[in-house]
Amino acid sequence: MPVVCAAGTLPWRRRRGHLQVALVHRPRYDDWAWAKGKLDPGEIFPVAATRETQEETGLEVRLGRPLPSSTYRLRDRCGEPVVKDVRYWCAEVVGGRGLLEHEIDEVAWLRVEDARRRLTYRRDLDQLEALVEADAARTLTTWPLALVRHAKAHPRSRWTGEDSLRPLDERGLRQADELVPLLRAFGVERVVSSPSVRAAGTVSPFVQSTGTRLRLKPGLSEEGYAEDPTRAVHHFERLLERGTPAALVSHGPVLPDLVTALLARVDGPRRQRTLARAVLQDHPEDGMAKGEVLVCHVVGTGADARVVAAERHHPEDRA
Repeated sequence: MPVVCAAGTLPWRRRRGHLQVALVHRPRYDDWAWAKGKLDPGEIFPVAATRETQEETGLEVRLGRPLPSSTYRLRDRCGEPVVKDVRYWCAEVVGGRGLLEHEIDEVAWLRVEDARRRLTYRRDLDQLEALVEADAARTLTTWPLALVRHAKAHPRSRWTGEDSLRPLDERGLRQADELVPLLRAFGVERVVSSPSVRAAGTVSPFVQSTGTRLRLKPGLSEEGYAEDPTRAVHHFERLLERGTPAALVSHGPVLPDLVTALLARVDGPRRQRTLARAVLQDHPEDGMAKGEVLVCHVVGTGADARVVAAERHHPEDRA
Protein backbone atom coordinates (compact mmCIF):
# COMPACT_ATOMS: atom_id res chain seq x y z
CA MET A 1 0.00 0.00 0.00
CA PRO A 2 1.42 3.45 -0.90
CA VAL A 3 2.79 5.53 1.98
CA VAL A 4 2.16 9.27 2.21
CA CYS A 5 4.85 11.01 4.29
CA ALA A 6 3.94 14.07 6.34
CA ALA A 7 5.39 16.09 9.21
CA GLY A 8 4.17 18.55 11.79
CA THR A 9 4.76 20.19 15.15
CA LEU A 10 3.23 20.92 18.51
CA PRO A 11 4.14 24.55 19.17
CA TRP A 12 4.14 25.18 22.90
CA ARG A 13 4.49 28.09 25.27
CA ARG A 14 3.87 28.99 28.90
CA ARG A 15 1.40 31.67 29.95
CA ARG A 16 0.89 32.63 33.60
CA GLY A 17 2.52 29.39 34.64
CA HIS A 18 0.31 27.21 32.42
CA LEU A 19 1.55 25.09 29.52
CA GLN A 20 -0.25 25.84 26.25
CA VAL A 21 -0.15 24.18 22.82
CA ALA A 22 -1.32 25.42 19.44
CA LEU A 23 -4.03 23.60 17.45
CA VAL A 24 -5.28 24.46 13.98
CA HIS A 25 -8.80 24.29 12.54
CA ARG A 26 -9.44 23.14 8.98
CA PRO A 27 -12.85 24.33 7.78
CA ARG A 28 -12.83 21.82 4.91
CA TYR A 29 -12.97 18.96 7.42
CA ASP A 30 -14.21 20.95 10.43
CA ASP A 31 -11.51 19.35 12.56
CA TRP A 32 -8.96 20.43 15.15
CA ALA A 33 -5.49 18.93 14.90
CA TRP A 34 -1.77 19.70 14.90
CA ALA A 35 -0.17 21.80 12.19
CA LYS A 36 1.15 19.32 9.63
CA GLY A 37 1.35 18.53 5.95
CA LYS A 38 2.83 16.32 3.26
CA LEU A 39 6.49 16.41 2.35
CA ASP A 40 7.33 18.21 -0.87
CA PRO A 41 9.36 16.25 -3.45
CA GLY A 42 12.99 16.12 -2.32
CA GLU A 43 12.15 17.25 1.24
CA ILE A 44 13.03 15.56 4.54
CA PHE A 45 10.78 15.32 7.59
CA PRO A 46 12.20 18.07 9.89
CA VAL A 47 12.29 20.62 7.08
CA ALA A 48 8.70 19.80 6.12
CA ALA A 49 7.61 20.14 9.75
CA THR A 50 8.86 23.73 10.05
CA ARG A 51 7.63 24.72 6.58
CA GLU A 52 4.14 23.31 7.13
CA THR A 53 3.88 24.96 10.53
CA GLN A 54 4.76 28.34 9.08
CA GLU A 55 2.36 27.89 6.17
CA GLU A 56 -0.54 26.85 8.38
CA THR A 57 -0.01 29.15 11.37
CA GLY A 58 2.14 31.99 10.07
CA LEU A 59 4.64 31.20 12.85
CA GLU A 60 8.31 30.41 12.49
CA VAL A 61 9.37 27.63 14.83
CA ARG A 62 12.53 25.92 16.03
CA LEU A 63 12.22 22.17 16.41
CA GLY A 64 12.79 20.63 19.80
CA ARG A 65 12.70 16.99 20.83
CA PRO A 66 10.84 14.50 18.61
CA LEU A 67 7.41 13.19 19.55
CA PRO A 68 5.68 9.89 18.70
CA SER A 69 4.82 9.39 15.06
CA SER A 70 1.30 8.69 13.86
CA THR A 71 0.55 6.04 11.23
CA TYR A 72 -2.95 5.42 9.94
CA ARG A 73 -4.90 4.48 6.85
CA LEU A 74 -7.06 6.74 4.74
CA ARG A 75 -8.09 7.26 1.12
CA ASP A 76 -6.41 9.71 -1.21
CA ARG A 77 -8.23 12.16 -3.46
CA CYS A 78 -8.77 9.42 -6.03
CA GLY A 79 -10.35 7.16 -3.42
CA GLU A 80 -7.39 4.78 -3.27
CA PRO A 81 -6.28 3.42 0.13
CA VAL A 82 -2.95 4.74 1.43
CA VAL A 83 -0.97 4.69 4.67
CA LYS A 84 -0.10 8.09 6.12
CA ASP A 85 3.11 8.36 8.15
CA VAL A 86 3.26 11.63 10.14
CA ARG A 87 6.28 12.59 12.25
CA TYR A 88 6.09 15.29 14.91
CA TRP A 89 8.33 17.53 17.00
CA CYS A 90 7.90 19.85 19.95
CA ALA A 91 8.46 23.38 18.69
CA GLU A 92 9.08 26.85 20.09
CA VAL A 93 8.00 29.97 18.24
CA VAL A 94 10.92 32.14 17.14
CA GLY A 95 9.19 34.54 14.73
CA GLY A 96 6.40 35.08 12.25
CA ARG A 97 3.34 37.31 12.21
CA GLY A 98 0.75 34.59 12.71
CA LEU A 99 -1.06 35.35 9.44
CA LEU A 100 -3.16 32.37 8.39
CA GLU A 101 -2.68 30.76 5.01
CA HIS A 102 -3.75 27.71 3.04
CA GLU A 103 -6.50 25.53 4.57
CA ILE A 104 -6.51 26.95 8.11
CA ASP A 105 -9.03 29.49 9.38
CA GLU A 106 -8.11 29.52 13.09
CA VAL A 107 -5.17 28.83 15.39
CA ALA A 108 -5.99 28.27 19.05
CA TRP A 109 -3.51 28.34 21.95
CA LEU A 110 -5.04 26.10 24.59
CA ARG A 111 -4.13 24.72 27.99
CA VAL A 112 -3.46 21.01 27.96
CA GLU A 113 -6.81 19.98 29.42
CA ASP A 114 -8.65 22.13 26.87
CA ALA A 115 -6.53 20.77 24.02
CA ARG A 116 -7.42 17.21 25.02
CA ARG A 117 -11.09 18.05 24.67
CA ARG A 118 -10.70 20.06 21.48
CA LEU A 119 -8.66 17.54 19.44
CA THR A 120 -10.81 15.76 16.87
CA TYR A 121 -8.71 12.60 16.48
CA ARG A 122 -7.74 10.28 19.32
CA ARG A 123 -4.46 9.50 17.57
CA ASP A 124 -3.36 13.11 18.17
CA LEU A 125 -3.44 12.53 21.92
CA ASP A 126 -0.22 10.47 21.71
CA GLN A 127 1.85 13.52 20.83
CA LEU A 128 0.17 15.68 23.45
CA GLU A 129 0.74 13.16 26.25
CA ALA A 130 4.40 12.77 25.29
CA LEU A 131 4.85 16.54 25.40
CA VAL A 132 3.15 16.73 28.81
CA GLU A 133 5.32 13.88 30.09
CA ALA A 134 8.47 15.70 28.94
CA ASP A 135 7.28 18.86 30.66
CA ALA A 136 6.64 16.98 33.90
CA ALA A 137 10.16 15.53 33.71
CA ARG A 138 11.58 19.01 33.05
CA THR A 139 12.96 17.87 29.69
CA LEU A 140 10.69 19.89 27.41
CA THR A 141 12.99 22.91 27.15
CA THR A 142 15.99 21.62 25.20
CA TRP A 143 18.72 22.92 22.93
CA PRO A 144 20.22 21.00 19.99
CA LEU A 145 23.79 19.83 19.55
CA ALA A 146 24.24 18.38 16.06
CA LEU A 147 27.18 16.12 15.23
CA VAL A 148 27.88 16.25 11.48
CA ARG A 149 30.09 13.91 9.53
CA HIS A 150 31.61 15.78 6.61
CA ALA A 151 29.99 15.30 3.21
CA LYS A 152 31.41 13.12 0.44
CA ALA A 153 34.83 14.24 -0.76
CA HIS A 154 37.09 13.32 -3.66
CA PRO A 155 38.64 9.87 -2.99
CA ARG A 156 41.98 9.81 -1.21
CA SER A 157 43.35 7.49 -3.91
CA ARG A 158 42.80 10.14 -6.59
CA TRP A 159 44.05 13.12 -4.62
CA THR A 160 47.73 14.05 -4.89
CA GLY A 161 47.81 17.06 -2.58
CA GLU A 162 47.66 17.35 1.19
CA ASP A 163 44.77 15.33 2.57
CA SER A 164 43.48 18.30 4.56
CA LEU A 165 42.96 20.16 1.27
CA ARG A 166 40.89 17.41 -0.33
CA PRO A 167 37.60 19.05 -1.38
CA LEU A 168 34.02 17.83 -1.66
CA ASP A 169 32.99 16.12 -4.87
CA GLU A 170 29.76 16.94 -6.74
CA ARG A 171 27.67 14.71 -4.50
CA GLY A 172 29.26 16.25 -1.42
CA LEU A 173 28.49 19.75 -2.64
CA ARG A 174 24.84 18.77 -3.03
CA GLN A 175 24.83 17.27 0.46
CA ALA A 176 26.27 20.51 1.85
CA ASP A 177 23.53 22.56 0.21
CA GLU A 178 20.87 20.20 1.52
CA LEU A 179 22.14 20.59 5.09
CA VAL A 180 21.13 24.25 5.13
CA PRO A 181 17.36 23.83 5.74
CA LEU A 182 17.98 20.93 8.12
CA LEU A 183 20.27 22.92 10.42
CA ARG A 184 17.90 25.88 10.14
CA ALA A 185 14.99 23.72 11.28
CA PHE A 186 16.75 23.06 14.58
CA GLY A 187 17.86 26.68 14.99
CA VAL A 188 21.62 26.11 14.92
CA GLU A 189 23.44 29.32 15.89
CA ARG A 190 27.03 28.24 16.49
CA VAL A 191 29.18 26.14 14.12
CA VAL A 192 32.56 24.60 14.90
CA SER A 193 34.39 22.47 12.38
CA SER A 194 37.56 20.70 11.50
CA PRO A 195 39.63 23.07 9.33
CA SER A 196 39.97 20.39 6.64
CA VAL A 197 38.47 21.65 3.38
CA ARG A 198 36.00 18.78 3.14
CA ALA A 199 34.68 19.47 6.66
CA ALA A 200 34.51 23.26 6.49
CA GLY A 201 32.97 22.98 3.03
CA THR A 202 30.17 20.85 4.43
CA VAL A 203 28.81 23.75 6.47
CA SER A 204 29.96 26.65 4.29
CA PRO A 205 26.55 26.99 2.56
CA PHE A 206 24.84 27.14 5.96
CA VAL A 207 27.15 29.75 7.48
CA GLN A 208 26.98 31.85 4.32
CA SER A 209 23.20 31.78 4.17
CA THR A 210 22.74 32.58 7.86
CA GLY A 211 25.70 34.85 8.53
CA THR A 212 26.88 32.47 11.24
CA ARG A 213 30.57 32.58 12.08
CA LEU A 214 32.48 29.41 11.21
CA ARG A 215 34.91 28.49 13.98
CA LEU A 216 37.72 26.17 12.83
CA LYS A 217 39.23 23.83 15.44
CA PRO A 218 42.34 21.80 14.46
CA GLY A 219 41.54 19.32 17.23
CA LEU A 220 38.50 18.17 15.22
CA SER A 221 40.57 17.22 12.16
CA GLU A 222 41.97 13.75 11.55
CA GLU A 223 45.50 15.10 11.83
CA GLY A 224 44.76 16.98 15.05
CA TYR A 225 43.00 13.96 16.52
CA ALA A 226 45.99 11.71 15.74
CA GLU A 227 48.28 14.18 17.50
CA ASP A 228 46.06 14.66 20.58
CA PRO A 229 42.81 12.64 20.81
CA THR A 230 41.59 14.63 23.81
CA ARG A 231 41.12 17.90 21.91
CA ALA A 232 38.00 16.80 20.03
CA VAL A 233 36.15 15.93 23.23
CA HIS A 234 37.37 19.22 24.72
CA HIS A 235 35.61 21.15 21.94
CA PHE A 236 32.50 19.07 22.47
CA GLU A 237 32.54 19.85 26.20
CA ARG A 238 32.95 23.56 25.50
CA LEU A 239 29.75 23.49 23.44
CA LEU A 240 27.96 21.83 26.34
CA GLU A 241 29.18 24.60 28.62
CA ARG A 242 27.79 27.30 26.31
CA GLY A 243 24.38 25.71 25.79
CA THR A 244 23.93 27.46 22.44
CA PRO A 245 22.22 25.53 19.59
CA ALA A 246 25.27 24.23 17.77
CA ALA A 247 26.69 22.03 15.05
CA LEU A 248 30.05 20.28 15.28
CA VAL A 249 31.61 18.97 12.04
CA SER A 250 34.26 16.29 12.08
CA HIS A 251 35.47 13.02 10.53
CA GLY A 252 34.71 9.32 10.79
CA PRO A 253 37.74 8.42 12.95
CA VAL A 254 36.96 11.23 15.41
CA LEU A 255 33.22 10.71 15.84
CA PRO A 256 33.34 7.54 18.00
CA ASP A 257 35.03 9.46 20.84
CA LEU A 258 32.41 12.21 20.56
CA VAL A 259 29.61 9.66 20.64
CA THR A 260 31.16 8.07 23.72
CA ALA A 261 31.16 11.49 25.36
CA LEU A 262 27.51 11.88 24.40
CA LEU A 263 26.59 8.51 25.89
CA ALA A 264 28.12 9.62 29.17
CA ARG A 265 25.57 12.46 29.18
CA VAL A 266 22.57 10.14 28.77
CA ASP A 267 20.76 9.16 31.95
CA GLY A 268 20.28 5.42 32.42
CA PRO A 269 21.43 2.38 30.44
CA ARG A 270 18.14 2.12 28.54
CA ARG A 271 18.49 5.58 27.04
CA GLN A 272 22.17 4.91 26.35
CA ARG A 273 21.24 1.82 24.34
CA THR A 274 18.63 3.81 22.43
CA LEU A 275 21.15 6.48 21.47
CA ALA A 276 23.74 3.87 20.55
CA ARG A 277 21.24 2.20 18.20
CA ALA A 278 20.45 5.57 16.61
CA VAL A 279 24.13 6.10 15.84
CA LEU A 280 25.03 2.58 14.71
CA GLN A 281 21.94 1.81 12.64
CA ASP A 282 22.78 0.97 9.01
CA HIS A 283 26.47 1.87 9.36
CA PRO A 284 27.94 -0.26 12.18
CA GLU A 285 31.42 -0.06 10.68
CA ASP A 286 31.78 3.70 11.01
CA GLY A 287 28.73 4.96 12.87
CA MET A 288 27.52 7.67 10.50
CA ALA A 289 27.39 8.06 6.74
CA LYS A 290 29.10 10.99 5.08
CA GLY A 291 26.90 14.05 5.20
CA GLU A 292 24.81 12.60 8.01
CA VAL A 293 23.69 14.50 11.11
CA LEU A 294 23.05 13.22 14.62
CA VAL A 295 20.88 15.77 16.42
CA CYS A 296 21.05 15.46 20.20
CA HIS A 297 18.51 17.31 22.34
CA VAL A 298 20.17 18.57 25.49
CA VAL A 299 18.80 19.82 28.80
CA GLY A 300 21.02 22.03 30.92
CA THR A 301 24.61 23.11 30.41
CA GLY A 302 28.09 22.27 31.63
CA ALA A 303 28.37 19.50 34.16
CA ASP A 304 24.56 19.33 34.39
CA ALA A 305 24.00 18.87 30.63
CA ARG A 306 22.03 15.73 29.77
CA VAL A 307 21.02 14.28 26.41
CA VAL A 308 17.30 13.44 26.58
CA ALA A 309 16.64 12.51 22.93
CA ALA A 310 18.53 11.95 19.71
CA GLU A 311 17.63 11.63 16.05
CA ARG A 312 19.57 10.95 12.92
CA HIS A 313 19.11 12.58 9.52
CA HIS A 314 20.75 12.32 6.14
CA PRO A 315 20.11 15.02 3.55
CA GLU A 316 19.59 12.33 0.92
CA ASP A 317 16.76 10.66 2.87
CA ARG A 318 14.26 12.74 0.96
CA ALA A 319 10.69 12.23 -0.17
